[in-house]
Amino acid sequence: MTSPGTRIADLTTLRVGGPAARLVVAHDSDELLAAVRDVDARGDRLLLVAGGSNLVVSDAGFDGTVVHVARPADGGVALQGADYCGGADMTVQAGAGWDELVALAVARGFSGLEALSGIPGSVGATPVQNVGAYGSEVADTVATVQVYDRTERRLRTLANRDLEFGYRDSLLKRAAHDGPDGMDRYVVLRVAFQLPVADLSAPVRYAELARALGIEVGARAPLQQVRDAVLGLRAGKGMVLDDPDPDTWSVGSFFTNPVLAEASLPDTLGQAPRWPAGDGMVKLPAAWLIEHAGVGKGHGLPGPAAVSTKHTLALTNRGGARAEDVLRLAREVRGAVEDAFGVTLEAEPRLVGVSL
Repeated sequence: MTSPGTRIADLTTLRVGGPAARLVVAHDSDELLAAVRDVDARGDRLLLVAGGSNLVVSDAGFDGTVVHVARPADGGVALQGADYCGGADMTVQAGAGWDELVALAVARGFSGLEALSGIPGSVGATPVQNVGAYGSEVADTVATVQVYDRTERRLRTLANRDLEFGYRDSLLKRAAHDGPDGMDRYVVLRVAFQLPVADLSAPVRYAELARALGIEVGARAPLQQVRDAVLGLRAGKGMVLDDPDPDTWSVGSFFTNPVLAEASLPDTLGQAPRWPAGDGMVKLPAAWLIEHAGVGKGHGLPGPAAVSTKHTLALTNRGGARAEDVLRLAREVRGAVEDAFGVTLEAEPRLVGVSL
């Protein structure tokens, strides 16, 4: 445990957030479970912070206990088996680093995670948000998630189908306010992945990535080549953490791509790009909407909060920004898109003590 008053800003990639009334560090999943049970026994409010890459917390801080889910000293990865017929089964502790897991899978010849390279944060956070990039989602490879159910006060193992994955969504995310304190009901302890053993990647579904690899959409490429290409693309957009570069002091994409009924799209959208999203729905690129609403890269410079100079979906802390500075910028961007196209963008990060 650390002393009260620790700044949550120091635990997040956006570098905003006031003090925690109390902070506890959990070094592995067993310590995490014990810490959560202790918080609930105290009747305190709980905020889980791991990599802090998808979190915006109020400048006033958090008036309960922040449990910092630290990375296990041993990496937190257990390999149950790996063969060409049955694939690889990996059970990973919640605090393990996501990109470290992807790098390990690629090095061992396990396919399915390579397109998710370079995403910051912890393994335990990925099924909550159903993290995705370049045509892949965590839902494609998750077998089960072990959670502590704070409402029923018991351990549960949820299968892939139980998690009700959707676009940047899951049962876990939708229960973010269903716990006994109005915070998370489910605390992720471990995530089990099933991955094919293969020299080649999963089929590359994203056109930009396929072009970078020099292959057709739907084709495969060597695992390391796909990882390297994804890391290059992400770095070019400021989406790989780099401490000296304020373009990476963000939560990554601040807004999700809107999914709308194709039959009711506003006329203002004209020839905006779109992709089928099933059941008569289409997905629109939020970055395109922002740029065509007149908000360009670097909007708001010199800051303290500004749109990234590399990608319009990233709202960045240029140094010394408060949560309210970032949210003011987010409201400005959202308002520009509403005025131009009649589409309301939704925030992707978790907002604690603040709102748009």
